[in-house]
Amino acid sequence: MFPARSGRAAVGAALALAMITGCEQATEGQAMPVDVTKVGGFDVTHFDSGMKPDAPTPDVTVENATSQQVDRLAIATIADLNDYWGETLPAEFGMEFDPVGRLISYDSHTDNISTPCGTLNQQNAFFCKPGDIVAWDRGVLLPGMMAKYGPLAPVTVMAHEYGHAVQHRLGDKAGIGDSTASIIKELQADCLTGAYFQWVIADNSEYLRVSTADGLNAVLSALYFVRDAPGMLHGERGAHGTSFDRTYAFQEGFERGPETCAGYDKAMIERRTTQQEFSEQDTNGGDLPITEENVALVRESLDAAFGGAGGAEITSSGGCDHGGRAAAYCAEDGTVVLNDAELSRMGQPLDIGAERQGQGSTGKGDFAAWASIASRYVLSVQEANGLPLDGPLTGLRTACLVGSWAGAANQPRQVDTVIRLSPGDVDEAVLELLQPDSLIASDVDGTPVPSGFLRIEAFRVGYTEGPETCTGRYT
Repeated sequence: MFPARSGRAAVGAALALAMITGCEQATEGQAMPVDVTKVGGFDVTHFDSGMKPDAPTPDVTVENATSQQVDRLAIATIADLNDYWGETLPAEFGMEFDPVGRLISYDSHTDNISTPCGTLNQQNAFFCKPGDIVAWDRGVLLPGMMAKYGPLAPVTVMAHEYGHAVQHRLGDKAGIGDSTASIIKELQADCLTGAYFQWVIADNSEYLRVSTADGLNAVLSALYFVRDAPGMLHGERGAHGTSFDRTYAFQEGFERGPETCAGYDKAMIERRTTQQEFSEQDTNGGDLPITEENVALVRESLDAAFGGAGGAEITSSGGCDHGGRAAAYCAEDGTVVLNDAELSRMGQPLDIGAERQGQGSTGKGDFAAWASIASRYVLSVQEANGLPLDGPLTGLRTACLVGSWAGAANQPRQVDTVIRLSPGDVDEAVLELLQPDSLIASDVDGTPVPSGFLRIEAFRVGYTEGPETCTGRYT
């Protein structure tokens, strides 16, 4: 995030009226209210996700495979994907599914296996069209991801690579050809991955079980891990998308199915991608330090975004006890009290190098901190409009309103903004939303919505559709 002040902002000033009237009448295309006990129609569940104890032995031949857990998960997933696409392609696209012709497990530490797409010795997993191959690194990439995100990380990677194999088989039916940009192929594969996970959660899999809370959180975290670096643009070769873009595609496939995924095209990607280049004004690498002066800028942006509704004072002293959280809303006096030490820690730049090595990062990026502050501010907006401040619906409404503020701050053609998002900011919000104790999607007591899927969806709905949708959907 960076200051972009060319005048006073005036974003979304009609919000207060929209919040009062948003649920009184339905309009064409208006989102229906959300059931917070459901994820895509399934109950919110908590159990250990991964291989079923009674899973059969997969009838799949893999070159160079081992008995390591990562290979066993990858092979079981491939057997599962053969079942899923064997049912789905005839039912939805009128064509038979031919399983991938060659499957290869390799160790990037030691192996050098020749394929039509090059030598297998990199920390990678991919579909190779010329040889109809799916290959994966069992030495570094998948074990590292599994150590960080659990047993569903290899499942997610395999499902994505099989998504590319399905694209190749669908061809024109998926709008895919030799000249199709990589960003379209990658996001479409993420969408197809979501469709597969919906099938698993519906208990169709012989091999795997996935919970809709912790399990899907792990899947979305794995997608976050393989996002593009800040500043990469969707037209560049090899672009995969931001984590916001990737989770959007996954959720769309999960909720709307593979036929929707097949409709992905260049115009759609360009319309909704969150990839952007760094501005000349963004002189600090995309990070706005957590200072008193910058807190004042953020509050000015929030005041403008919500038309003065609520208008909580933001302070580092007085008010209620923040309870160790980054910030808290004090309903008794209408203030947001900050935990300066926690905000400074959270707002440190992401160490992407350490993250890639599985070491984690001390900081989550500046926007994780600013969005946490904004989440407490929008509680005052809700209170001013007579909305409840406790419970999971409040948490989702809060995430949605924070997303609407972020989206408005990133639309230079709409207004003269006080602050503007930097490349990577929305990904920092996604990272924070996936934390067990996420403040962005929590109620006044700091109790987060159990499902990371619903948290990210709420933020995205606000970001893409604006604040009016937040009350129609989450009230």
